[in-house]
Amino acid sequence: MKFMARENTAFLFPGQGSQYPGIGRDLHGEYPDVRETYDEASEALGYDMARLCFEDGDGNIHLTRYTQPVLLTHSIACHRLFCRLTGGRVVPAVAAGHSLGEYSALVCAGVLEFSQALKLVKARGELMGEYGEGEMEALMLDLESAMSLADRHCCGIAACNLPDQTVVGGRAADLDALVEDMSERFPRKRSARLKTEGAFHSFYMVEAALRFREVLKQTAFPPGTGKVLSNYSGGLHDQDAESIRAKLFFQLFNPVLWYRNLQTLRESDITVVVEFGGGIGKGETPAEKRPNLEAMVKKAYRGAGLTYFPVINRETLERAVDGFQD
Repeated sequence: MKFMARENTAFLFPGQGSQYPGIGRDLHGEYPDVRETYDEASEALGYDMARLCFEDGDGNIHLTRYTQPVLLTHSIACHRLFCRLTGGRVVPAVAAGHSLGEYSALVCAGVLEFSQALKLVKARGELMGEYGEGEMEALMLDLESAMSLADRHCCGIAACNLPDQTVVGGRAADLDALVEDMSERFPRKRSARLKTEGAFHSFYMVEAALRFREVLKQTAFPPGTGKVLSNYSGGLHDQDAESIRAKLFFQLFNPVLWYRNLQTLRESDITVVVEFGGGIGKGETPAEKRPNLEAMVKKAYRGAGLTYFPVINRETLERAVDGFQD
């Protein structure tokens, strides 16, 4: 089945956890416009983005201060390349991103310039790494059950990804106690510790958010050309710059309402989704990676029609471009 630009299409962008050494290597080696995007990032950030992505022997790509610019760069490189190869015909009705991915969505919609977004996420990552603390645990539990555990162990809700998938944040000892308590109260439920430098989107990020607010004040947010979903509200961003700044400020220490974002997409009659950037899975090469958000989106759309195109490496790019041809 072939698709063209229409009002039923959304563009999605992943967040932290979808970075890996070698990210973008295949596209960077083949397409000049991808190399230009990486060069643009290097100029804005003051370090070599390609070297960080492809020759990172020290694991810096997993440090928050580097992870966030890396993922933004790869996501926008994939997005730009897809748009060029489809002749700019695929214009989404809405863009959305999970956590950090919200910044990629704002670039996609023309609300942020790429260079501005790079500087924002560079500062955001540095502040989150320096002033945040704690860790994160993904629980295969509904929000109410997760909240009861979090409240008992001084942890906070960090993300509501699906009705049965909630992420909590807290100090390592508190999370350990929470997991032990969960195993007794919900013996059939699983959890997983996430590899992050802090309890993102929880009260442990308040200091980082207060400092980041000053950076947001110095950034322009023009109306843009497209609609973007807010992780903080679950609905659409207003076009007012002060409202966007406030929601990005609150996003740092409040839960990511991703499932509500997905509900908004479904209620808006979105039936075609394109996911740009990142990659997860045990394989080491771009070709061995799978998209970060696909499983969550398909679960949220269960029982409804959905066509999903990832654009995360050369193979998926080619399939997606072919899917949007006449």
